[in-house]
Amino acid sequence: MNDTRSQRAVVIGGGLAGITAALELADAGLGVTLLEGRPRLGGLAFSFRRGDLTVDNGQHVYLRCCTAYRWFLDRVGGAELAPVQARLDVPVLDVAHPRGPRLGRLRRDPLPVPLHLGRSLATYPHLSLAERASVGRAALALKKLDPADPALDDVDFATWLGRHGQSDRTIEALWDLVGVATLNATAPHASLGLAAMVFKTGLLSEAGAADIGWARVPLGELHDTLARKALESAGVRVETRTKAECISRTENGSWRVELAGETLEAEVVVLAVPQKETHDLLPEGALDEPDKLLGIGTAPILNVHVVYDRKVLKQPFFAALGSPVQWVFDRTDSSGLTGQGQYLAVSQSDAGDEIELPVAELRARYLPELEKLLPAARGAEILDFFVTRERTATFAPTPGVGRLRPSARTRADGLYLAGAWTATGWPATMEGAVRSGFSAAGAALSTLGRPHVHPLQEAA
Repeated sequence: MNDTRSQRAVVIGGGLAGITAALELADAGLGVTLLEGRPRLGGLAFSFRRGDLTVDNGQHVYLRCCTAYRWFLDRVGGAELAPVQARLDVPVLDVAHPRGPRLGRLRRDPLPVPLHLGRSLATYPHLSLAERASVGRAALALKKLDPADPALDDVDFATWLGRHGQSDRTIEALWDLVGVATLNATAPHASLGLAAMVFKTGLLSEAGAADIGWARVPLGELHDTLARKALESAGVRVETRTKAECISRTENGSWRVELAGETLEAEVVVLAVPQKETHDLLPEGALDEPDKLLGIGTAPILNVHVVYDRKVLKQPFFAALGSPVQWVFDRTDSSGLTGQGQYLAVSQSDAGDEIELPVAELRARYLPELEKLLPAARGAEILDFFVTRERTATFAPTPGVGRLRPSARTRADGLYLAGAWTATGWPATMEGAVRSGFSAAGAALSTLGRPHVHPLQEAA
């Protein structure tokens, strides 16, 4: 058996999937090189400077049930910088109610499942009494589903909800409120399998599973600065602004990764890049049907950023109904904004209709909506308004996508795939990305005959 120190791995892609795979392989003793084409790590969860502010490209949250991403935070030393709520509490403001704006809350009690949400649903003002009762019946039916059942992947979530007595209003005010944010799709365009996974894991597994966590610092501090330190401490060679141009077999059966001006050789290669880039780099024969990767669609996310001259929101975040606005987050402290102003980020998932709209049009649309939601914003001066667009933010969780998502293993020994779009069982989340990194590294170490304990089993 070869000494692990003589074995090499190249991880292509420096998002959460690639970082995770690189850390796992390095921790197992392999010599690892991580390649990232951008000037920073973190993939699509990153930060940039705008004047005196450090801005996240988009608002990212996770749940207490996201055990893999929580492992990632621990591994890079950032857990305290992205804490989880003590208890789920989501303010939901409906500005279209006939009797004026109404505020409701989705929050849990310290009771076992399913009683933990009973009081919240029973008093949720955005649904009628009959609609609230129907939610309980649908939740019991949802709990009986197996998200891994391939048949569920062929059904859209809206059809299933309709069969189980969910009105259009119930879908809008509850199921899509959660589903759009986690799946990046509304119920008619979401696979029942993925929706069942989200709701069963987040709301019906453990009482605290859906408690929300988010970064109190710029994402770049977690996913770039701290991640880079962890990688370098583990002995990983990190090369940014570096793209792999070609992957091929060497005469001795290892892999050759060609870069501009350099060629790397390794026993293990992990492709942790988006599906189209993966398709373009795959050697012939690595997958039976490589064009399936091109069938995995993408979905955009739009973020609208507004800096006011005064505080207009008292809560750290809220969700909206009866408005184009979906979720609003206070990013004042994390961005480094000082003084009396407040910086809000409006996160718009499933934003296909808006992703290409000019900034002026988005400004004209969203500023009045924020004034409807936040009376304190009326008359406040806008110090800055800008937009960030992720046109391919996630893979599209459409019915049938499960058949297209590949596993970590390929037909080529030593070549593995990672990325939230691979067959993790999760939608395109930070959790899914980290889990894919676990799978790729675990498969590689197993093939090399190296003892390996899955990090989440180890943590347990």
